Amino acid sequence: MAAMKTDWNPLLRGEFQKPYWIELQRFVAEERARTTVYPPPHEVFAALHLTPYAEVKAVILGQDPYHGPNQAHGLCFSVRPGVPPPPSLQNIFKELEADLGIPPPPHGCLVSWARQGVLLLNTSLTVRARQAGSHQGKGWEIFTDEVLKVVNAKPERVVFILWGAAARKKKALIDTSRHVVIESAHPSPLSASNGFFGSRPFSRTNAALIEAGREPIDWRLPEVPELPERPDASAN
Repeated sequence: MAAMKTDWNPLLRGEFQKPYWIELQRFVAEERARTTVYPPPHEVFAALHLTPYAEVKAVILGQDPYHGPNQAHGLCFSVRPGVPPPPSLQNIFKELEADLGIPPPPHGCLVSWARQGVLLLNTSLTVRARQAGSHQGKGWEIFTDEVLKVVNAKPERVVFILWGAAARKKKALIDTSRHVVIESAHPSPLSASNGFFGSRPFSRTNAALIEAGREPIDWRLPEVPELPERPDASAN
């Protein structure tokens, strides 16, 4: 596979020779050969291409990529320009407005957050079309746990935003004496009223960053969404 032209490579390259990784890549290739898999190959590692390791200030952790047509593009909760924001993202925007007074943007593309150091990471990086969870337990979680571990090793403060039970389990990987964890219910319509609404994750993230002497995130999305350059199709 082509080289990852980012500073993640030396931190993660040890994973690429491990048996689980080789088996995972075989599984995904076989899935793509017989069915539709999201996101397309060149966007699987978009979160790592758009947010260099050196620039990570915050992590938002999702589970699966979206499994509907033209939605997923490698950033958790984000959708391509022109695609209506799904319900969970609509609720994220509602909380953003309640928290910081930022009205919902006219699109659901979160590239500008990624470019500011918000790592928008799913725990599984691919999914079969129309089948949520279909690529869970195949090895992606081993890789994305390693991503979390290397972020945890950063000396400067990082804010980990964990929404929902699956994400909150990852708190065990985080040194909370150095980093900040903001956790709540998931923004899904099924659970957002059970603690996501009113949790103020955006202002709390910025307060934690400012306290540590780091630049806060500008959570406003541009009227016209930013479009990433097409990255290499591979992580290693």
